[in-house]
Amino acid sequence: MNIALGIVRTKVMALLLGPSGIGLLGLYGSISDLVRTVAGMGINSSGVRQIAEAVGTGDTQRIARTVTTLRRVALLIGILGAVLLAVFCKPVSRLSFGDDQHAGSVALLALAVFFGEVSVGQIALVQGMRRIADLARASVLGAFYGTLFSIPIVYFYGERGVVPSLVCVAGMGIITSWWYSHKIKVERVWMRFTDIAKEASALLKLGVVFMASGLMTMGAAYLVRIIVLRKVGEEAAGFYQAAWALGGIYVGFILQAMGADFYPRLTAAASDNTECNRLVNEQAEVGLLMAGPGILATLTFAPLVIQLFYSAKFEPAVEILRWICLGMMLRVASWPMGFILLAKGARNPYFWTELLSGVVNVGLVWACVLGFGVKGTGIAFFGTYVFYWCAIYMIVRRASGFQWTAANRRIGLILLPTLIVVFSAWYVLPRVLMAALGATSTLLVGAYSLKRICTLIPPGRFPRSVRRAFGILKLIPPDTNTCAGSSTLR
Repeated sequence: MNIALGIVRTKVMALLLGPSGIGLLGLYGSISDLVRTVAGMGINSSGVRQIAEAVGTGDTQRIARTVTTLRRVALLIGILGAVLLAVFCKPVSRLSFGDDQHAGSVALLALAVFFGEVSVGQIALVQGMRRIADLARASVLGAFYGTLFSIPIVYFYGERGVVPSLVCVAGMGIITSWWYSHKIKVERVWMRFTDIAKEASALLKLGVVFMASGLMTMGAAYLVRIIVLRKVGEEAAGFYQAAWALGGIYVGFILQAMGADFYPRLTAAASDNTECNRLVNEQAEVGLLMAGPGILATLTFAPLVIQLFYSAKFEPAVEILRWICLGMMLRVASWPMGFILLAKGARNPYFWTELLSGVVNVGLVWACVLGFGVKGTGIAFFGTYVFYWCAIYMIVRRASGFQWTAANRRIGLILLPTLIVVFSAWYVLPRVLMAALGATSTLLVGAYSLKRICTLIPPGRFPRSVRRAFGILKLIPPDTNTCAGSSTLR
């Protein structure tokens, strides 16, 4: 549902705003994300971890204290972030755009920061409690109402409606997250100021590390957009934003699904290295199987995808998108490994890994944009994830003895050469032959992935109509009482 809503929102915004307007949308979004990261103090991640840990103890009083503290801290940092952005709107405008003309819009963006931070506190409660169905409903409804109300704003006001549309999306998010978080019955508890300060200290101590690492990521994304805007221009910033949004839609869906239940589950098993590594390998396997066919299809049909989601004016985004796709494959492979450090509370390794990755990203973007133009942003993204995958693998191997299973190595040996061939065919084959090769590769890898996923899921977990169809195709056993395969997704 979120992907479908994202498609609609992206297409309409592209038609209404054009490349330069999409570039503005991306830059304003980066400003909001960056301020929220600084003001948020990492409570989106530390809050989930603290609540999951409290739930694991079964102590209702501890759960109540953690939840009460999280809600109050989220409200306080939301106010703080909004005030900071409103006060420093002129310096932020000058840094981002080179003048004060956008200061009013930056000040208005403070509302999006406030709504976003309060939503984060509420969603952390839902996620930490592992209310996955409610988490999904809140996400979908927030995106639906945000799309429904933000599009008319941009339609009537054009580029002047970009910031109000972002505020609208954040506003819808706070309403839906409030509804689902308050469905969770938490014991009322009276807390003195000293009690709240003690709980908040534990929450923020780990949160500061998450904030610092998030600051590296969001800060790097912000600097990348400024580099593109200053060195290549507004339209180029729009091309980069278009490619970035498309490259992240499908993979973002997979990674969000991983983080929703996987993170609190891994936190509960963080002290057991064997179980921890098994869970990470399991998530990586499913992530690669799901992402592989989608990324191959995007590599093959990138020109069609860009025109379908945006318009013919965005044609220069095609090559950026293809390089981003390569990086996204490495992102899927490395993402579950990073959760080991989060679950174990390994603050220093996590911080330094994120810091180095951010520095490498900005440095590569600077060098590649100067050397290759706007296409260099995609090349830099791929290079960053080559570095990140190597770094995080070495770190988690030392932290938990992690290593890839035979199943994951086999998937890698299938996907990696296929991706290289399809990517390279763009430069050496006529477009028709390249499309035929890519489509064939996508179908073959898709069939392999589907069959492999079906061995991981008990047949009884499939809807009846799907079960019947898969049984006819021999993807699952006809006896639905039998679990296929030796391992089972939990």
